[in-house]
Amino acid sequence: MKSRSYAQDLLRWLRLLAMVEVAWDRAGQGEVVLLVAWMRNAPNPQRRRRDPGQCGAVNLKTGKPNLDAGYAKATINHAPTAIAGLYDFHLHTGGSPLVNPVPAGPLRRQMLAHRSPLEPVPIVRRAPLRQKTTAQQPRSIPDQLWAELFAAMRSTRDRALLACYVCSGARASELLALRAEDIDWQGMRMWVTRKGSDVLSVVPLSPEAAVLLAAYLSEAGLPPPGTPVWRASRGRPRPLSYPAVRRMLQRANEMLGTNWSLHDIRHTTCARMAGDPALTLPEIQAVMRHTQLSTTQKYMPPGWTS
Repeated sequence: MKSRSYAQDLLRWLRLLAMVEVAWDRAGQGEVVLLVAWMRNAPNPQRRRRDPGQCGAVNLKTGKPNLDAGYAKATINHAPTAIAGLYDFHLHTGGSPLVNPVPAGPLRRQMLAHRSPLEPVPIVRRAPLRQKTTAQQPRSIPDQLWAELFAAMRSTRDRALLACYVCSGARASELLALRAEDIDWQGMRMWVTRKGSDVLSVVPLSPEAAVLLAAYLSEAGLPPPGTPVWRASRGRPRPLSYPAVRRMLQRANEMLGTNWSLHDIRHTTCARMAGDPALTLPEIQAVMRHTQLSTTQKYMPPGWTS
């Protein structure tokens, strides 16, 4: 998922350079400004809906606003980050170009530098061309609506996948890469590859999810060693992709009149653990693998004290 988003950003950048007939190693800040301006005004192909009037409106059932028709501010900010990484790599390896076209102030570089997780995050001004974003509040799925969403799943695989998501708190791409050898049935846990690294992290596996996962593997058969557990149910044998899982959730949303996302399931996991008085804040942080303890604290119920 992460590498796919970077690839899309770089492909969009190279297409723009081809359109304005500028070589990639001769691009400057003007081309980056052009890309950001285009993304601020262009429609996002992923936002195509049957009713354009729904874009940006609040869903009455979930209380969540629908996504706007254009690119989100976070997506726009991700593009210069991916482009800057490409040019930094070539500068580091001694190749061309000689100048990174993405502007970044010295304070911004200081904020992105390596530091201890125990140190506070420095607050600096936004770098040029960066869009102002607001911090999103946790958005968990209530138990009643969760039961409706779970009942809307069409197959044992989809129900098992949803159950594994909510019991483990794993990110979408992390769980999709799960292999059979990464499941500890006796210990009721799974190992997933942490986002942005090759490090394996352990996540819990609930008894309900284990039963559904075993039922799915009994129906589909064990995958070849070294290949993901989750596979497409149609067409040639292949791993289940992120777009296919997103479409699975979209079908359920269309049936229920909701607008849940895969990341809402991760929020639901954290909110459920936060409501459990037997769990401490560091334990919840360890399961969710939040870098900052302040991120986990957002899920604590009102009036909670450490």
